[in-house]
Amino acid sequence: FCRVDPYGFERPEDFDYASYEAFFSRYLVVLTRRAIKWSKLLKGNNSIRKSLKVKRYIRKGIPNEHRALVWMIVSGAQANMEQNPGYYHRLLEGEKNAKLLEAIKTDMNRTFPDNVKFRKTADPCLQHALYNVLVAYGHHNKAVGYCQGMNFIAGYLILITKNEEESFWLLDALIGRILPDYYSPAMLGLKTDQEVLGELVKMKVPAVAELMERHGVMWTLVVSRWFICLFIDILPVETVLRIWDCLFYEGSKIIFRVALTLIKQNQAFILEATNFPDICDKFKQITKGTLVTECHSFMQKIFTDPGSLSMATINKLRETCREKVLSQG
Repeated sequence: FCRVDPYGFERPEDFDYASYEAFFSRYLVVLTRRAIKWSKLLKGNNSIRKSLKVKRYIRKGIPNEHRALVWMIVSGAQANMEQNPGYYHRLLEGEKNAKLLEAIKTDMNRTFPDNVKFRKTADPCLQHALYNVLVAYGHHNKAVGYCQGMNFIAGYLILITKNEEESFWLLDALIGRILPDYYSPAMLGLKTDQEVLGELVKMKVPAVAELMERHGVMWTLVVSRWFICLFIDILPVETVLRIWDCLFYEGSKIIFRVALTLIKQNQAFILEATNFPDICDKFKQITKGTLVTECHSFMQKIFTDPGSLSMATINKLRETCREKVLSQG
């Protein structure tokens, strides 16, 4: 058995190799089929127009060999990079903010301690690339600077793109456009979206919302890392990448679809909780097991399970929840 997965992550002691092998042998067939379809779609000319077909393809997963390219195109990162040649390198060569560098350095060794590619002994050691991307981004977006959680996201981008400049522009697409205000110092967007999830759970899984309210558990306690880390270190790598495929194309509502599916699929299990710590523990447990390992069927569920979920609904909820968060602040 391989102790390290294809992305460099060490598998935990209690990793269930047998069920993973069973899943992966089935998934490999799907991946092979998807790869052929994607190669035809891209036809070597590296351009994609948004269409229902492309959306369907993306929901079924982007093969790893095309993932970086497709993310770059559909997120708008590619266009931004082409319109700003040399910009990334100028950011790295320019004057630096010492406080920012210090904050980023502090987090370097905390980023993926379980990934062999981020170890100081690795060659190349991805810590250097990660440091550069975060430093450049902090100087590019001064309103955000650097905030914990960004190191994990940038790290994943580097693992997939194997390219600093592309990772920088994808990070910019996520933080600047796709996720509304998650990483600004006040984290208003993040706090708002946690409240939005609470409202959606009231609508779609009312029994769980009622349980949370009865025991006074705030949503931020159980889901803030889902939002901040975009499910990194919470769900299996393959599953996270499949979620990100859709996130780059369809935007932030995907996060709600994933969260609602996790809650809905595990409703009976969550409702067994009888007190505050119990609820928190259940929320930790629902992110493990076959439901989330089987990324292909899980992704089908996120588009059927929560039912209809339009951007209009989310934006409306965001307006009312933002008011609420601001009045509490």
